[in-house]
Amino acid sequence: MSFWLKYFLDLFLLDLVIAVLAAGGFLYYQERRVPAESKVINRYFEQSTDLLYVIETENGERYPSNVTEYMEYAAVSGTLLLVFEGVSLFFALFRTRSVRKKMRPLNELAKRADEMSRASFDQSKIDNLEQVISSVSPDAAEVNIHTGDKDLQSIEAALNSLIARMKASQRQQARFVSDASHELRTPISVIQGYVNMLDRWGKEDENVLEESIEALKHESQHMKDLIEQLLFLARGDSGRNILHRTVFDLDQVMQEVWEESEMIDERHRYVFEPCAGTMLSGDIAMVKQSIRIFVQNASKYSAEGDTIKLGVKKEDHFAVYLVQDEGIGMQDTEVVHIFERFYRSDEARSEETGGSGLGLSIAKWIVDAHGGTIEVLSRQAIGTRFTVRFPLSEETEPEKQEGGRTE
Repeated sequence: MSFWLKYFLDLFLLDLVIAVLAAGGFLYYQERRVPAESKVINRYFEQSTDLLYVIETENGERYPSNVTEYMEYAAVSGTLLLVFEGVSLFFALFRTRSVRKKMRPLNELAKRADEMSRASFDQSKIDNLEQVISSVSPDAAEVNIHTGDKDLQSIEAALNSLIARMKASQRQQARFVSDASHELRTPISVIQGYVNMLDRWGKEDENVLEESIEALKHESQHMKDLIEQLLFLARGDSGRNILHRTVFDLDQVMQEVWEESEMIDERHRYVFEPCAGTMLSGDIAMVKQSIRIFVQNASKYSAEGDTIKLGVKKEDHFAVYLVQDEGIGMQDTEVVHIFERFYRSDEARSEETGGSGLGLSIAKWIVDAHGGTIEVLSRQAIGTRFTVRFPLSEETEPEKQEGGRTE
């Protein structure tokens, strides 16, 4: 009933406002009938056959208006309005049922909360839950807390979900440590082997000495690169990688990577599709590093003479760059894992194409840090295309960089 009474009061106030506006409009119209040069000295109502509203001026002129006639005209529209409001009020009596129906879930929630606040919770339930949690082994492969108490089912579900996420994070961390140890063990073993060979024969054999030095330089550089990649990801995980943002033209950065790729890699044909004025707000060095990673990945898995396509374009509110190759491609089951740390497909584990398995993880971190997205399209024996989208900068001119281009 309170909903209906509020609705009735709202309609009453609306009618009152309409009546005031109608009266004000009548008086304003009568005032406009008086010439501007005439001075009004009196205004009054006069009752004759009809009710009149009279305005008198200083020179004796009278401007009467028939209020009764005006009210008769207003009565027609007013009656129609009142009939409409009456019908609306009548049907509003039955709309309260739909209101109660919509409010029922909230009402039930309030009643349940009230029941819980009034009920005395059994301390033995908490003690039972604590006992079950204490009996869980942290080393168990699968952990499932179950007390058999219906009142604790929601708490059990929340705890089991939390434990499952913690277990997944623990497995990911253990795999990361294991993979990192494996990757570092290989160059260390090679270095140790060549050091032993130098100790035995390299002091007198120049060929062994030269071979060992080259191998030690190569493996130490590989280890250095691997450690730098691990440190980059570790800083990223801890939030210590700082983005030095500036506004720059993504097309210019892409062109620089294209030029350097043509210069250092003669085994492949590089094609560049520019789009000038594709402004982006971000860290130039990191964005360029992400492009280089995708280009090196394309070069690694493409045969000699294949074409690698680099391109820049605008899409709605995004600055986009793409790297496309004609290489070996990937299966769908591989695509979903390529950004995982140390992940490499079977083909990538050969000596010819094997890397650390961290490059694409670093590229994804850079793109994510800039609020971008990566789309991967790959078909076996056809090739792979990486499409990276960044939010387009609202600024139109790049900031000046001291010392020329950023490398």
